[in-house]
Amino acid sequence: MSIRHGLLALLEHGPRYGSQLRTEFESRTGSTWPLNVGQVYTTLGRLERDGLVAQSGEDGAGHALYAITDAGRAELHTWFEQPVDRTSPARDELAIKLAMAVGAPGVDIREVIQSQRRHTVKAMQDYTRLKAQALAALEGGGSRERDDVAWLLVLEQLIFQTEAEARWLDHCESRLIRLSATAPATAAEPGPGPGARPAPGAGTEAGGVGAGSGVASGGGAVGRRR
Repeated sequence: MSIRHGLLALLEHGPRYGSQLRTEFESRTGSTWPLNVGQVYTTLGRLERDGLVAQSGEDGAGHALYAITDAGRAELHTWFEQPVDRTSPARDELAIKLAMAVGAPGVDIREVIQSQRRHTVKAMQDYTRLKAQALAALEGGGSRERDDVAWLLVLEQLIFQTEAEARWLDHCESRLIRLSATAPATAAEPGPGPGARPAPGAGTEAGGVGAGSGVASGGGAVGRRR
């Protein structure tokens, strides 16, 4: 996540002080990625060092204000114009966990997958509920604020992300069952017996969300408007 460019985008609307930037950043993203004031001021210090922002006096309460420079504005516009680089993906804790769980002594990888699926589906349900509330407010004319539209876009990205994760988990379980079925049976690692549970979404490589991750309205916990 580029806090650096997010702060530059907010400063393009005019000078701001640190805690104001934190509040506006969280409002725009629905507190999905909360910041602390120290993190904001550390980033502002680096932006100032790089000539992208400059201090711009104080407000009436004595808060030090920061303003974007011409160099900062050029940096921001370059960020908007260029695609996000996917050639070096960020580390994904879930992918690393499953990779490490393969063959780990005393670890039931299918239980790891099923536990994560339950959590992922719960999050998806919560995001979907919040999206319905946001859409109702926008379509009913109750809100047209820029922050509400931005929050809706963030919510939809989270929904797509959790849907993809649920499908991937179904695929992982299906893959493990197929590999187990074709591996030579040993005393330590028997193949699935006649009564083995079929893989959710079996029959496709990527699978759908599958029976094991049926999506319905429900609870969960997301730090945004309730």
